[in-house]
Amino acid sequence: MTHGSAITDPLPEVASATLLFGGSMMSPIANPWPTYARLRAERPAMAFDSPMGKAWLLSRYDDVMRAARDSETFSSRGNARGAGLVMGRTILEMEGREHLRQRKLITPAFGPKALREEVVPAIIRIIDELVDGFERDRGGDLVQQFTFTYPLRIIAEVIGVPINDFAEFHHWALALVGIAEDPAKAFEAAQKISDYLHPLLDQRRKDPRQDLLSKLLHAEVDGERLSDDEVLAFLRLLLPAGAETTYRLTGSVLHALLTHPAVLEDVRGDTSRLAPAVEETLRWESPVQYVSRETTRAVEIGGSEIPAGELIMVALGSANRDESRFPEPNLFILDRPNVADHIAFGFGEHFCPGSQLARLETQLAVKRLLERLPNLRFAPGEKSTVVGMALRSPDHLPVLWD
Repeated sequence: MTHGSAITDPLPEVASATLLFGGSMMSPIANPWPTYARLRAERPAMAFDSPMGKAWLLSRYDDVMRAARDSETFSSRGNARGAGLVMGRTILEMEGREHLRQRKLITPAFGPKALREEVVPAIIRIIDELVDGFERDRGGDLVQQFTFTYPLRIIAEVIGVPINDFAEFHHWALALVGIAEDPAKAFEAAQKISDYLHPLLDQRRKDPRQDLLSKLLHAEVDGERLSDDEVLAFLRLLLPAGAETTYRLTGSVLHALLTHPAVLEDVRGDTSRLAPAVEETLRWESPVQYVSRETTRAVEIGGSEIPAGELIMVALGSANRDESRFPEPNLFILDRPNVADHIAFGFGEHFCPGSQLARLETQLAVKRLLERLPNLRFAPGEKSTVVGMALRSPDHLPVLWD
């Protein structure tokens, strides 16, 4: 067994690993996959210097699943070192009974009944409102005109938060999750979000409505209501999470279809094919590439001994392209037999509670865009590229339609 160290091998793929994982996790990297393949083969547990201190990157599917399943050894309290610094104490870092009690407060809002009866009509209305604004243009950038604010509008409605400037609010959300990139900007964004939300808390306490914000304010945990700080922590988690994951997933599904014309035609002819297209996109270009854990005891992984108290970066994106689990992992294959094995939404007790909402939003959005924008295609000479390390999605979707 070895004790692992930051990679210094001069080969291009490995040198890039030192740059990527020791530097910015928000870098606009287009192709990390060769590096991940090399790490899976040679250094499945790699020590590196992260913006949050020394950390270990787990890149193999089986090791990632081990970390997800064994919460006693791989504690979710590792999340407190990153986004938790600006979001506050949230269910991301809670465990056991505390985690379950807090999670139960939001689960009903994302259950099948609530989605079907309350959320679907809002989703369709928001899609059409956005498309109405650019349908006659016959061309544009679907990232800027649609995907960037679309999911934030929906999660804001579900929670009950009126937002005047969705683009500005989304930039605040981006700053929160980008704390490793620019801590000062993240703390500033957290304060702006708190200042924006505080008056709403006072209003909903006095005049509750049928929304998640009112339910959080009046819910009781162990006989006590949540404090304003606890509610704000929930909101600083839910708003960025609801906006970021689906914004990136919707863009990546559109990118996948537009770069695979045969799949696009298949989906146009039978929109039920959108569901497997979304699942394969979740595997192929996982919107969230990492989750954090912390070792509670010494553990051996991939030939390396990892001491207790170490920060673990669990690479969901690498696991979802592990050739030992997914043959030809770099190809987008619509009918991949075991696509359900992907772990884009995590696994175990911290499986994303908003996963069904994200799937629903994405399928409805892509279906409606294909209906309302006939012959949707890339503009001549243009293309899109999926980029990012911690979070991935296309930066632009320059398209035309008839």
